[in-house]
Amino acid sequence: MSIRIVRLGSPRTRGEGLRIGTVRRPPRGVPKSRYAVDDWFDVWLPNLAPSAALVSATRRSTETAGWRRFVGRYKSEMARPENARVLAVLASLSQQTDFSVGCYCEDERHCHRSVLRDILKAHGARLA
Repeated sequence: MSIRIVRLGSPRTRGEGLRIGTVRRPPRGVPKSRYAVDDWFDVWLPNLAPSAALVSATRRSTETAGWRRFVGRYKSEMARPENARVLAVLASLSQQTDFSVGCYCEDERHCHRSVLRDILKAHGARLA
């Protein structure tokens, strides 16, 4: 049992389980009835997305220092009690079932899901 980190909208892999969207906004122009059918997500969990303020502050920042600032601020957001509790639940669930979390970004190296992977691991989650 484990958590997979995925790009939302990509074809599902066998055994991926429930797909959780950790994005601030649902996909544009896609009816709710199509979210799961079109491989976006089964459940939307915007609590684990970076805040709108953080995204806008670092949207155009691709240099190393800007990315480090983003990572630090995102980790701080995820350390808030309401988010830490959700992360603890996901880490516990990963011991008993397969599921996936993800976002839309094409390049995981500059995406919150790469940081989320590390945060989940620190909470004791099993990762695929």
